[in-house]
Amino acid sequence: MAKTLGILRWVGFLEGASFLVLLGIAMPLKYAMGMPIGVKVVGPIHGVLFMVYVAMAAHAVSDGWLSKGQGLKMAIASLLPFGPFVVDRELKAMAQRTAEAPVERG
Repeated sequence: MAKTLGILRWVGFLEGASFLVLLGIAMPLKYAMGMPIGVKVVGPIHGVLFMVYVAMAAHAVSDGWLSKGQGLKMAIASLLPFGPFVVDRELKAMAQRTAEAPVERG
């Protein structure tokens, strides 16, 4: 579980960073300077990362790694600038607790 949360955190970081680049660099270049290349490159990359992030959050909920509330929080956070970075704190704490938990042997 800690490995899955780690991957989810990494994808969240990439998704959040791509959103900030899209909003803070690519879109101003397009609309202020008439240079649409940034949006043409960063837009699809962000789109794929967004879909992967939401799909991984849904998978984590369906497998019981996250509650439905946590999954909803992640989905909403992915729509907001800096949102994935905010929910990352919770995921980091969960991953640390999972990594520190004793392994049950059957």
